[in-house]
Amino acid sequence: MFLYIDPGTGSMLFSILIGVVSTALFFGQRLFMKLKFILSGGKAAKISNSKIPYVIFSDHKRYWNVFKPICDEFEKRGIDIVYWTASPDDPGLSEKYEHVKAEFIGEGNKAFARLNMMNAGICLSTTPGLDVYQWKRSKNVDYYVHIVHMISDPSSYRMFALDFYDAVLVSGPYQMEQIRQIEEKHGVPAKEIKTVGCTYMDMLNNRERPKSESNQKTILLAPTWGESGILSRFGEKIIDALLNTGYEIVIRPHPQSYTAEKDLLDNLVKKYADCKNLSWNRDNDNFDVLNKADLLISDYSGVIFDFAFVFKKPFIYADTSFNSAPYDAAWLDEELWTIRVLPEIGHQLKEEDFPQIKSIIDNAISSNSSDSQRDKIIEQCWSNIGSAGKLAADYLIEKSNELNNPKKMEKTA
Repeated sequence: MFLYIDPGTGSMLFSILIGVVSTALFFGQRLFMKLKFILSGGKAAKISNSKIPYVIFSDHKRYWNVFKPICDEFEKRGIDIVYWTASPDDPGLSEKYEHVKAEFIGEGNKAFARLNMMNAGICLSTTPGLDVYQWKRSKNVDYYVHIVHMISDPSSYRMFALDFYDAVLVSGPYQMEQIRQIEEKHGVPAKEIKTVGCTYMDMLNNRERPKSESNQKTILLAPTWGESGILSRFGEKIIDALLNTGYEIVIRPHPQSYTAEKDLLDNLVKKYADCKNLSWNRDNDNFDVLNKADLLISDYSGVIFDFAFVFKKPFIYADTSFNSAPYDAAWLDEELWTIRVLPEIGHQLKEEDFPQIKSIIDNAISSNSSDSQRDKIIEQCWSNIGSAGKLAADYLIEKSNELNNPKKMEKTA
């Protein structure tokens, strides 16, 4: 009889193993440093205090556009910071910085093992699930800060995603309100929340947008991943409908789909391999494909807001009946903010409308939402436009000063 271990149990067992190994290594390191201190007559004291003031951790290269504005600020101010990445081809590794030290720390469990033994003052990351799965809080890290990588709902993370961070940097006021609701529902202490804006949206907004030389309309299908996403729910039905429009179709799956929905994507790519007016986009940077597209079709993915607010182009959102069960959104008394605002700035697409999708696309392009409609939503989700990198750096530096000056913290408490 074969033994079966479900993914949740496997993750728990791995977490226990990592905890045991980390404790053993930590104890061994302390013993080694103590022996070295004694044998050197006390000269090794400085070695044991090699705490890194600031560490940024990125679990995937696609988040470089979140961290680059912050790294640029530290570089400009001449303050040293360490950038750890789990992608060997992360763009941050090739940047020519003097004060930003970029390092590839391995992929998957190897990266988490390194993080679990990290010795740092402040760790900044976009990665949810701290102290929930493989990534455990290190005893040698003073403060963990999460920065949102989107202007859509933080409650669309998997459950307990942000509970064990010390602070969260958000893009707009509604995100702060949502996190406070989740904290109350979970019964966890209120963390520090700072509204800084959205660094990667600022980067998109600052780039030149050359006009396309093609006279053919380009339709971009860019869904999120999971059972509620367009490809998972509609698959061939929506692709066939789009191909019948005669327009150029570009499909850009969520990067996580290539792992979580590999069989689905492999089958779709194979089936439509001979279609001349269909292509698949896997660029790390989505700027060029967003700039080229005349219209976006998505579900509740955050890319909708990139397209509508930065490029000011029309989008269609598919009715995918979002299942909140695996997410923090399940704890809220109201539906996702994203789903509530989509009707105000976009056009809905239902499955029964697929045969008329061409006329729906043409109508959406000719009746794009007004600037006043967009501005109303932007006020809720995208604060401090153009200043997010500066404000995030300000926060990290001020927090480091507080942590290293306990008396000052007591006075301000």
